[in-house]
Amino acid sequence: MGWREKTKDQTYSDDEIEARLTAELPHWYLENGWIRRKYKTSSWKSTLMIVTTVGHLAEAAFHHPDMSLSYAFVIVKLTNHAAKGVTNKDFELARKIEDVIMWQPGKEGGSLVGTPDDPRFKYIKYD
Repeated sequence: MGWREKTKDQTYSDDEIEARLTAELPHWYLENGWIRRKYKTSSWKSTLMIVTTVGHLAEAAFHHPDMSLSYAFVIVKLTNHAAKGVTNKDFELARKIEDVIMWQPGKEGGSLVGTPDDPRFKYIKYD
């Protein structure tokens, strides 16, 4: 059974995790049984905004990551404790976190222009 055929609580092998991260979440990585992503921020305010955003998404999904944070970064770590490994739940929540945190409205066109390129308004350091 390939990684595209797993049920929500089946765990992935390390090779399957690496393949799926490469295909779907290239800024995430596998380390010690967790999929992880480090988001670099421009200030403590930005760090807290990311933490609360991830918290909201995790609570809505009822699947909760571990996080480490400092003044200028947040590390999000996902694994499924009940299943004892990485499952589809982890990948789906990682995708939602990635989509929301890395959203850049100024690149989409339209009325929402995004944050100005000015140090006073810096938010997140986009990849």
